[in-house]
Order: sequence, then structure tokens, then C-alpha cells
Amino acid sequence: MADKKELDELKQKLFSKKENGWDSDVNKNEVFNYANGYINFMNKSKTEREIIKQSKIIAESKGFKDIKECDTLKPGDRVYYINREKSMYLAVIGNESIENGVNIIGAHADSPRLDLKPNPLYEDGELAYLKTHYYGGIKKYQWTTIPLSIHGVIVKSNGEKIEVNIGEDENDPIFTITDLLPHLAQDQMEKKLKNGIDGEDLNLLVGSIPYDKDIPEAVKLNILDILNKKYGMTEIDFVSSELELVPAMKCRSMGFDESMIAGYGQDDKICVYSELTALVDMQETPKTTSICIISDKEEIGSMGNTGMESNVFEYFMSEILNRLGINRPNLLDKVFCNSKMLSADVDAGFDPIYANVSDRNNAGYIGRGIAINKYTGARGKSGASDANAEYVATVRNIFESNDVKYQVTELGKVDIGGGGTIAYILANKGIDVIDCGVPVLSMHAPYEVTSKFDLYEAYKGYMAFYKS
Repeated sequence: MADKKELDELKQKLFSKKENGWDSDVNKNEVFNYANGYINFMNKSKTEREIIKQSKIIAESKGFKDIKECDTLKPGDRVYYINREKSMYLAVIGNESIENGVNIIGAHADSPRLDLKPNPLYEDGELAYLKTHYYGGIKKYQWTTIPLSIHGVIVKSNGEKIEVNIGEDENDPIFTITDLLPHLAQDQMEKKLKNGIDGEDLNLLVGSIPYDKDIPEAVKLNILDILNKKYGMTEIDFVSSELELVPAMKCRSMGFDESMIAGYGQDDKICVYSELTALVDMQETPKTTSICIISDKEEIGSMGNTGMESNVFEYFMSEILNRLGINRPNLLDKVFCNSKMLSADVDAGFDPIYANVSDRNNAGYIGRGIAINKYTGARGKSGASDANAEYVATVRNIFESNDVKYQVTELGKVDIGGGGTIAYILANKGIDVIDCGVPVLSMHAPYEVTSKFDLYEAYKGYMAFYKS
């Protein structure tokens, strides 16, 4: 019979190591400094338009140019293309022929939120409200009685565009959606949790002072008068506006040890920031052309001309081939079939309070590094691209060779739920794809939680992938 020392050595040799990343030889200062940059980015970037605006600033500060300004491309060139201010594609041209494929990392900039309806403003009970339509998968009750801000654009019929951001500055007013007091909520509290708040009742309270006491809808008129003086708009301009309600809460360090980050929209802005900074921070020209995708509309199926289902990414790649002077029929198909990708989307973090929905042996743990998810989907892997074993081994090798801490996960127990990402869309083009992102607690809630360690490992992992 083997002694304890021999058994421990055998376990050390054969068992898969699952350890807290903070126990490893980690440079805490590097992790915390990188997280500070992310927190700053998050507080400027609550909507997809703001994400693209900040990403452009970051990219241009590191030498990237709009591809429309480049007649030709050569190894080392850095270019981007912005699609309707809501999605973005970036590339660093590599030394090897692009025909051998490219290394792609793709994340999405949109997050669950509340959008204003086309005709939102009304008055009832001498209070003014804005009607909303929720976007993406939310628990509706979580969006009541919290401070909300309004972000977006108003576009007038003459084409004039006005940017709106109300509720983030300390001197701004904020807004909220009211809820019943417990004393009068007996019927409401008998309902199932998902039905406690109806979507049509997510109405934003925006004012209570009448313009004049002797006219009907006087409070509504006063709100319109304020908006007209501030933005030069009238009620009809709401129909050509894109106004989103997001939590008016700052992204902050969390915990006594400041090891975590709390903030709105970390699904999937945490992967946007880490994939983007990994690309722009590369000092040397990579062997393989590196591509960064910041997509839109993932939370509602990736549809529309700014979503990943559109052909705009193919257009960007074709423009690269044109400027390299090598484009020909079917070349793009060949490039895709030789390419590999990380679908950089967040994973469900294991929450011990709700442990019954997770398979502990296959869950993503906060603080154990970036999470590789071979397949998402639901129940019988419905809707998943399901990466092949050879490609999983390739990604493992990249991470292990570069000392990137990773874990292999699933999104909950088999019959509990599931989820989806943009992975299948790129897999349909012949690209090897696997989901690879940061575990999140309270995903899709107004305030989500992540680990600074996992964020930094994502940055390291994405950079290693670009360079592979």
C-alpha cells in the first residue's frame, strides 16, 4: 500500500488542478492597476454607442486608423471599421499570409436594459412618465426602485443628432421606476416572481410640476418645455430617438479586500475591454493577423445590421483582402476555414447561495481564471456550436504555454437552463470557435460582480491567443 506522500504525489500528477488564482504567484499590483483602467472605461461606457466611442479613442491612441483612410495594407498596420456607431472591427495585420487564416476574438457591447418606446411620454395622476420596452433577458422586478440614467441620441428629421446623458453626473437628476409598498402588495406578492412586475408597468417617473394649473396634461407640457429648452426637441422627436435607461450607479471595486468589481453591464463589456486592450497593447507584429470584434444585438439574437448575423464583418474582412492586393473569388471562405476564434462572452459564476442550479465539478468559479465553455445551448446542447476536441486542445496549449489560469465550465446543470453567444455564427463560416470569457455573479442584473483576477487572466489569455 502506498504511503501518504506517494498518494499526494500521484494526485498532484494526475488530478486536474482547480485552485484559487489569488493563491498563485500573481502580481496583485498589476491586476489591480489593470482593473482600475477597466473601471474607468466602464464608467464612461454604459451603452453600445459609448463603448464604440471609447474603443475608438483607445485604438487611435495606439496607432489604429480607419480602414477607409488606407489604400494598402502591410504587416504591422493597425486598422478599424465602425459600423453605424454601434459595432466595431479592428485588425493588426500579421507577418504570415492571411490565406492561412486569422485569429479572431469577438465580444458584444450591448447589455440588458430598458429602451424608451417610440411614443413614451404621458401623464397620469399629475405625474409624468416615460414608457419603456425592456431589452434582453432581465428579471423585471430588479429594475424598480433603483436610480436610473438616460443615455442615447435624439435625431431630428433634418438629421441633427443630439447626444443625451442624464443621471451620471452628481449634479444631474436621476430617475426611477416605482413599486408598491409592502402594506398594499398582498396580491402582488402572491404572484410568481417573474410576474410580480409586468413589462408594461416599467414606466419611468420623470416629473411632477405642472406648467400651468389651468390646462390639461400640464405636467407633461412642463417636461416637454424643459426638453425643448435643453435639446430643442418636440414630442415627435422621440420617434427618431434611441434612448436607453441604465443604472445610474458607478462601477466600483468591491469587497473589503477590493478583489472584485461591481458594475452594470459587465456582460459583456468586461470581455470587450480585455479583448480590445490585449489587441492594442501588442508591441510586436503578430505572426497571424489578429482581429477584434465588438458586436451589437447579441442579447436579442444578434440580428440587424449591427449584429453579428449581418454581413458587415465579411465586408470588413474583404476590405482587408482588397487592400492587401490579394482578393479573389472564394478567398474569404478559405481564410475563414483556416481561422480560429474565441467567442469572448461571460460565463455564469458559481454562487454558493444558489448552488442547486450548478454542477459544482463543471461550474465557473470566481477567482479561478478565464472560463472555457466548450458548448453553451440548452438541454441537449440546442443552439450550441460545440467546439471539437482538437480545437479545445489548441486553446489549452496556448493558455498553458503562457501561464494563463483557466477553467473549463458549463452554464448550469443540464436541464436547468442554458444560454447562447455569437460562437455559432462564426462557426457557420467554417471557423474553429470556442466560448471563452469571465465568470459573472448576478448576470443580467443591474449590478453584476466579477473578479479582478479573472479579468486580468482574460487580458493575458486573449493576448496570448492573438500572438499564437
